Amino acid sequence: MDIQVFDAKNKMGASAATLGGISIRNAIEKNGKAAIILATGASQFEVMAALVAEPGIDWSLVEAFHLDEYIGLPISHAASFRRYLKERFVDKVPDLRAFHYIDGEASDADAEAARLDRLIEKVVVDVAFIGIGENGHLAFNDPPADFETEKPFLIVTLDEACRRQQFGEGWFPSLDDVPAKAISMSIKRILAARTLVVTVPGTVKAEAVKKALEGDLTNMLPASILRNHTDCTMFLDRKSSSLLNR
Repeated sequence: MDIQVFDAKNKMGASAATLGGISIRNAIEKNGKAAIILATGASQFEVMAALVAEPGIDWSLVEAFHLDEYIGLPISHAASFRRYLKERFVDKVPDLRAFHYIDGEASDADAEAARLDRLIEKVVVDVAFIGIGENGHLAFNDPPADFETEKPFLIVTLDEACRRQQFGEGWFPSLDDVPAKAISMSIKRILAARTLVVTVPGTVKAEAVKKALEGDLTNMLPASILRNHTDCTMFLDRKSSSLLNR
């Protein structure tokens, strides 16, 4: 794993987008198309802004997959990840080949997960833009995460630490308003991406970063599995890297 540390969040986000953009352009040059995964949340603000401005990407040859979404949250809600991605990415690249949203308002969440499974099962994802949670989660795979399932999308129950993070970041007026369930891409499906671009800013993530990089490799700290990926770069700032020994 490559680790890069930056003094400013905008430089961190720009560097993450640049690395991801290289992977996208290389995939298009080699295969005539590219596929990406996009995360959301406060950690991805600067990445998303820089990615849509990356030069030389023919977005008409790129399809994108949505990483996770709350169940039952309307797209009009400020915390909706569909809304986040539409406003910050999809609307900025109108010629995008395809964007596969997770419909958290689907009447049957299991059927929606199965629909997404079919969409991604034969796709080779070139680059996944992700973060990690304060509890070390990847997507909404909270500890103890399932490292073994082959199913691409799962129905998951959010633990209290995850829900407190969403409330603490200001997405919801109270902890009780944070949905208890979500549809999330699984760990194995995330790791199947050829390149992982992991962006993790902020003091609140410092302990999770330390455990992920220097602690035991365990499903009780899901992000620790990133150390097994052959092409993973983690972008940190001074705050999120402050507890590292190296």
